[in-house]
Amino acid sequence: MPRVAFITPDRSDLPPLTKYASLQVGDTRKTVGYTEATRGCKHRCRHCPIVPVYDGRFRAVPVDVVLADIRAQVAAGAQHITFGDPDFFNGPTHALAIVEALARECPGVSYDVTIKVEHLRQQAAALPRLLETGCAFVTSAVESFDDAVLAKLEKGHTHADFVAVVRHCQSLGLALSPTFVAFTPWTTATSFCAQLQEIDRLGLVAAISPIQYAIRLLIPDGSRMLELEDVRARIERFDAGSLTHVWRHADPRVDALQQQLERLVGSRLNAPRDEVFAGVLDLAHAAAGTPVPPREPLVARAAIPYLNEPWYC
Repeated sequence: MPRVAFITPDRSDLPPLTKYASLQVGDTRKTVGYTEATRGCKHRCRHCPIVPVYDGRFRAVPVDVVLADIRAQVAAGAQHITFGDPDFFNGPTHALAIVEALARECPGVSYDVTIKVEHLRQQAAALPRLLETGCAFVTSAVESFDDAVLAKLEKGHTHADFVAVVRHCQSLGLALSPTFVAFTPWTTATSFCAQLQEIDRLGLVAAISPIQYAIRLLIPDGSRMLELEDVRARIERFDAGSLTHVWRHADPRVDALQQQLERLVGSRLNAPRDEVFAGVLDLAHAAAGTPVPPREPLVARAAIPYLNEPWYC
């Protein structure tokens, strides 16, 4: 993959930023801009659609190019910047230089980033610097709480690693927005219920976009998921329209549950997250044939910032 000379993006002929997703913080909305500090990713997580393209390589966009892009968007009304890097801490020194410059040059402009659980563990000492420079929240692709599934996906972290990250972020007051691949060939109704219970136990219900409960494993052309025999056995065909391999779960009830959840969350996009979670619990436990366990009342917390167009990660 040849190196390229990055230039400052020209977004002048795009719709105004107010036509795009906004940041919701309680009753307040902030206009959002978008940029990238890097391209690609140095990791090769087996399920990731970026891997067939970049295959473990990434390129840092020069700091001056990124800042020029941000300045132009702030001048156009951006009050918050989404960094769209697959992993903002692929190059932590580069990343921190950018957000520190952003904080100096554009005080009051917040931002969000996406960082692997593995990197949140390794770079734990850097997380306060994110808060100090205006980070509103961190998206992190958790995918599963099952260590065996995480190993198949080659995520580079364990369930215990994620719990440690959650507790550290909570101690700092740094909002974490976990994402999941809830439905894989190894998901069962019972394991899905266990995942919901762990989300509740960790106090993450309000932090998770409900669409995450319905995300199904995507297998694009060239996916490393095809390395696994038990995945290949579930594939029915390649769909040229979506450029993905169509797969079916061994248990039709699991696919039926995923479809029910997709309809539920799709019809309640603006409903309170705890209400949607309760509906997800009902459907999941009905599929598993088990009663919904009693829940502790939610503790009132400060409003968690989120983009009103969910980021699937």
